[in-house]
Amino acid sequence: MELFVGKRCVSLIEYGTSVQDLILHIQKSIGLQPNEYYLTSNGRIFHPEEDKTPQRKVHIILRTLGGKGGFGSMLRAIGAQIEKTTNREACRDLNGRRLRDINEEQRLIKWVEQQGEREKEAQDKKKKKLEKLLEQPRHEFKDEQYEKERTELTDKIEDAVTKGLEASNSGIKRKIDTKSKLGKKTQIMD
Repeated sequence: MELFVGKRCVSLIEYGTSVQDLILHIQKSIGLQPNEYYLTSNGRIFHPEEDKTPQRKVHIILRTLGGKGGFGSMLRAIGAQIEKTTNREACRDLNGRRLRDINEEQRLIKWVEQQGEREKEAQDKKKKKLEKLLEQPRHEFKDEQYEKERTELTDKIEDAVTKGLEASNSGIKRKIDTKSKLGKKTQIMD
């Protein structure tokens, strides 16, 4: 009979040894106390008080200390915060087609059915727009004084630009009025 800890064979014992004898052998050869491990053979746990002999392979499973716990309550708390999805479009129907494709097909059919209405509405809008453009304007702005000032203003601007260009081409610089500048400074200082 072979004794294993994990995947490693630790010891060989005669076949037909009782569970009590196995426990004594483990205590002497490996130094493990019976409360530190339990024995399994062929997926079945063997207790010290049993009379049955284990199969050819016996596994020594070390006992591990448990944790504090509380992890389940933490999972429950997180689970309550997570929103369940209602989007089932990636699922398939009984024919194997995706629900997303079926819904898209239905939307496309509706869109094609409404295409004639949309074209008719677009033509009506164009027609109304053309009729509105062909109508006589309701209000006409006529102010003779405004028109006169507007034409005079463009003439004045044109004259000013030509005078400025002539002055820049002639090479004569403007005279600086030094008296007015000095007068301002002296007035501030006084």
